Amino acid sequence: MQSCYDVVIVGGGMVGGTLACALGNTSLKVAVIETQLPAAFDLTQDHDLRVSALSIASENILKSVGSWQGILDRRSCPYRRMKVWEASEEHAATLFDSVKLKYDHLGHIVENRVIQLALIDQMKALDNVDLITPAKTRKIDYSPGFSIVELDDGRQIVARLLVAADGGESRVRQAVGIGIQKWDYEQHALVASVITEDPQQDITWQQFTPTGPLAFLPLSGHHASLVWYNTPAEVKRLMRTTDEQFLAELTSRFPAALGNIETLLGRASFPLRRQHAQQYAKEGVVLVGDAAHMIHPLAGQGVNIGLLDAAALAQTLMTALEEGADISSMAVLSHYEKHRRRHNFIMMQAMDLFYRVFSNDLLPLKVLRNVGLGVAGKASPLKHKVMAFAMGLEGDLPEIAK
Repeated sequence: MQSCYDVVIVGGGMVGGTLACALGNTSLKVAVIETQLPAAFDLTQDHDLRVSALSIASENILKSVGSWQGILDRRSCPYRRMKVWEASEEHAATLFDSVKLKYDHLGHIVENRVIQLALIDQMKALDNVDLITPAKTRKIDYSPGFSIVELDDGRQIVARLLVAADGGESRVRQAVGIGIQKWDYEQHALVASVITEDPQQDITWQQFTPTGPLAFLPLSGHHASLVWYNTPAEVKRLMRTTDEQFLAELTSRFPAALGNIETLLGRASFPLRRQHAQQYAKEGVVLVGDAAHMIHPLAGQGVNIGLLDAAALAQTLMTALEEGADISSMAVLSHYEKHRRRHNFIMMQAMDLFYRVFSNDLLPLKVLRNVGLGVAGKASPLKHKVMAFAMGLEGDLPEIAK
């Protein structure tokens, strides 16, 4: 049995879901293929390990597509300040405060599952969007303007435009023959969900150490997410420790600003990798989010640039509709690729620079770090520029991100 759609999005996560919602209430017939729906949300549940720091631009996008209220109705944590400092040099810390930019917050920390569920609610309410789930992809036959996604149950979904929103190991990207450039960082990230004695919902911070940053992300109540960047060997050792041993390690290594940790709810680790697709589009197919790019999570920008991909692609497709152009043509898709590839490459280069400068103990770079943080802390125009960029308030942004 075949079903034909104008746009078929493979992957109904945060980025794929945002794109689908952004194309809602248009003349396009849209399908979203998702392997499995996330578990239902309940306020009594512990916080998930996987969280994202959403920028103001991402908040604007999610408001525009009708999903922001669904996030607020579940659980989120706004933060107003961000603090960064060199280990043992807290006196030279740089503090970013949203008040300086006349905003009441810099962003929100939200569980990934909460974001996805809010988007799913909106997708289900849209007449022109079909959410096909649970559905496993058996085979992808790529043909410009007529790609076929065959599901495990035998159904065939025909796409005029096929969208890869299926992550870093994208099957769509592989099926259409788009290559990638990638390398692994000499660093892993360990994420821990904890309950602290004191609530710290107002600030997020990072302390830079020779082996990588120690980061704190506030969650609602007394909950927090901790991120510990370190060598692969050290992270593997930490993951093998008992909960009691691990809590002792956290207490001894994390800054005093964290306060007492009362409970460890969970921990997980993953390797860090940079990856960039050699192209974002071919005739009849286009890549968004992790399928197109993966960056170092140091500044928490991965999901934000993915949502900007979704917003930019939606804007490109709607402009094509208005002009009567073929949405699957390279003449249309090249506009999206040119804009997003340039922006994402700049962000990737910036994260690489941060990684190299802040993850070692060479004296010249240590001096450079301290000088740089000191200058950033005192130079208001520079500080405001950095804040505005991180919040998604500057640059050539899609309309729904403004």
